[in-house]
Amino acid sequence: MLAAGSSLSRPRYQSTDRAQVVILHFGQQRPKRFTEVDAIVLSVDEKPSIQTITRPAGFVPAGKKVVQGDKSTYKRNGTITLFAALEVATGKVIGKMNKTKTRKDFLAFMDEVVASTATGKVLHVVMDNLSTHKKCDEWLARHPNVKFHYTPTSASWLNQVEIWFGILTRKSLKGASFASVDALVAHIGAYLKAYNQNPAPFVWKKREVRGTQLRNTARNFTN
Repeated sequence: MLAAGSSLSRPRYQSTDRAQVVILHFGQQRPKRFTEVDAIVLSVDEKPSIQTITRPAGFVPAGKKVVQGDKSTYKRNGTITLFAALEVATGKVIGKMNKTKTRKDFLAFMDEVVASTATGKVLHVVMDNLSTHKKCDEWLARHPNVKFHYTPTSASWLNQVEIWFGILTRKSLKGASFASVDALVAHIGAYLKAYNQNPAPFVWKKREVRGTQLRNTARNFTN
């Protein structure tokens, strides 16, 4: 994530230019022109409408084997929104569950994020340009050490916290059954606690794109 020989505890830079911040956020080597000033890069987003579903499940025979299965019927018990802030340099995640996802809810979450970080640190927050993330001038004026940086439209997948949301869904929520919203909140809270015991930063990897893939992509754009 950082230049060779640098500490993994925090990325260090001074510039607040959006492009430079996003370069660091995407795991590129730190430009040498940056002045050594403590700062933290956070990837922030919300995962809305996480469903609290009760699924009848059991074991059924399948030939010579016995497999676990779920019934097609289920009961909905409500939904929650998960706000999350992933620290890019360490992989640690701060999370908060809420029933709604208004601008007020978002800023209340950001208050908790600011309170949980060391005093005097500059926080560069990378997030998508959802309307609830904007028009926060009054809040930013009260927190001059926090800088918001928005990903381009239709490119929220570039935000690294989306990777973590995918991990949470695959490893903890997929196929799970919860009798109440409180049970779902406790489940996600326990997953956050376990995940943060051994966090690790995500590292972008270069993948070779072959000619056939490029041709297929071009064909899709023209159809």
